[in-house]
Amino acid sequence: MRRPLPSIASRAINEVYSRLDYRRLGTIYCYEGGDAFWRTKRGTCVRLGSRIAGILRKKLARGGRSLYVGAGVAEIPALMMETTALARPVEPYNLRRNEVVLLNQALRTIPIRFRARDAATAKGRFDHLWIVSVLNDPERFPHLSLLSYGRADPVSFKPARFERERAIVQSMVDRCMRKLALPGLVTTTTEEVVWIADWCHRNQTPYLVERRQYPTALVGDPICFINIGWRGRSKKRKR
Repeated sequence: MRRPLPSIASRAINEVYSRLDYRRLGTIYCYEGGDAFWRTKRGTCVRLGSRIAGILRKKLARGGRSLYVGAGVAEIPALMMETTALARPVEPYNLRRNEVVLLNQALRTIPIRFRARDAATAKGRFDHLWIVSVLNDPERFPHLSLLSYGRADPVSFKPARFERERAIVQSMVDRCMRKLALPGLVTTTTEEVVWIADWCHRNQTPYLVERRQYPTALVGDPICFINIGWRGRSKKRKR
């Protein structure tokens, strides 16, 4: 079932995407062929991102706030929806400073600012954590990513490097999940669910992974939602 966004959110989404400098973004997202990449992906980002934003709108309550880890171009629809439709404060973090500059330029008339630092430095608690395609990033965690996707070569794979990367990821999850007020919601990919589940088991926290999955624009892994701290069946949050 379609969940259309309010017109104010849709206008804000289209406005921001129209302002982005795709030529410069192409050098950040691609080693080559950046212009062709964004000609293909721009419309997909709006369409699939708006669909996910519409679904997320039904799951979040007014009065809360969201922490976005490793957010970028694909997260714009969700950020716009939360800000315009639900009046929720959002804090997006991205360690790529050059991308943060471009994103903030496009957001100049909208009260959202990307931060070019570690999301674990965020202050206070959040009832929603967005962490998509961060924990299995092949550039930052090449050995962990190979094993996660079943592409590890038993001859050249280096277990010691994998163990170091695993320790880093577990530390990232620990620091970010400590920011989540319970009960809360986590948005992540199906390939990253295992890290959130691991945290829940280690901290004896109940969780429920929703069955529905949703395609994304820039990565191959679908998105899903995890209810954290809910006992029994997931309940709709009060609006």
